[in-house]
Amino acid sequence: MAEEPKTGGSREGEDDQVVNPWEVTAKDGGKIDYDKLIEKFGCQRLDESLVQRVERLTGRPAHVFLRRGVFFAHRDLNEILDVYERGEKFYLYTGRGPSSEALHLGHLVPFMFTKYLQDAFKVPLVIQLTDDEKCMWKNLTVEESKRLARENAKDIIACGFDITRTFIFSDFSYIGGSFYENMVKVAKCVTFNKVVGIFGFTNEDHIGKISFPPVQAVPSFPSSFPHLFPGKDNLRCLIPCAIDQDPYFRMTRDVAPRIGYQKPALIESSFFPALQGETGKMSASDPNSAIYVTDSSKDIKNKVNRYAFSGGQDSIENHRKNGANLEVDIPVKYLSFFLADDAELDHIKKEYGAGRMLTGEVKKRLIEVLSELVERHRKARAVVTDEMVDAFMAVRPLPHMFS
Repeated sequence: MAEEPKTGGSREGEDDQVVNPWEVTAKDGGKIDYDKLIEKFGCQRLDESLVQRVERLTGRPAHVFLRRGVFFAHRDLNEILDVYERGEKFYLYTGRGPSSEALHLGHLVPFMFTKYLQDAFKVPLVIQLTDDEKCMWKNLTVEESKRLARENAKDIIACGFDITRTFIFSDFSYIGGSFYENMVKVAKCVTFNKVVGIFGFTNEDHIGKISFPPVQAVPSFPSSFPHLFPGKDNLRCLIPCAIDQDPYFRMTRDVAPRIGYQKPALIESSFFPALQGETGKMSASDPNSAIYVTDSSKDIKNKVNRYAFSGGQDSIENHRKNGANLEVDIPVKYLSFFLADDAELDHIKKEYGAGRMLTGEVKKRLIEVLSELVERHRKARAVVTDEMVDAFMAVRPLPHMFS
């Protein structure tokens, strides 16, 4: 097992890339080096043997994000699978920082994958909406943060989660009781120097930011949810998330044994690239860097055609001769996320890479795939009512939690 680094400082002087929950940048606008990230963070590469084991244990094909390496790193996933193979259960925990009215496709990735995990393993799920975090980081009012949390909850529910196995909570509404007790236990174990080393906080950051990490840590512990897991303090937790969230859970895994809890396991994804190129992750502050779930088919067509960075050559003649550079081509990367048919994807890569298929043809197929995905999501979200949000967020036992 890879050793937990003592600090994961995201702003150390020798770093040529910054990856933390609030900033993802590579040196000179380059690509994120995920091998370096694995080495620095101390997590493990998710290899083919684990993918095959997931398929064998669940009796269903691996999700496209798993078999194509979108989720590429993990911490102790093998232990979670050991637990499941022994006939025991675990629970899932993921979340969303509600900073915008609408989600973009990059925001959907962890929820689409988490739904697959819930369906495949038939386990309970807690989803944290960190409205308090966004209030502090984005300078939103408390009221606006709470409103955005409920709006984002509708998009999350539209992904198809099973209400009998899913509890969604916002920090402003839920924190207290056992949850807060665990926050205090965690906070007592993390020094100021440690939190600065892990998260890169500076003297200019207000104390709300410095005190926030325990809030995201403690949903990893089943005792934070006494209405869900009474007497199940040793229940293991698996967290699907993007790798920029890893600093929170390095801290959590370091603290957990010291307060008598199990370390959470993680399964971590790469970043969904911006339309303009793979220099990090999409930015909600630049609407042309992303496809949103509220975009019309016309919007999607315009964004893909105008902004999606192409690996095609500068002329048809050169393209036919040299083929496309698939390493930098955004339409191919997006198809790798969302085109389910492996054979069709392989065909596109082969033909486009050889110059027999042109950029316009690849973009046309991507526009079809994304338009269908967004339209399906829009229809699902349209039927999510405020009453359904209330039902998912109600503090209650989950009737089919482990059945």
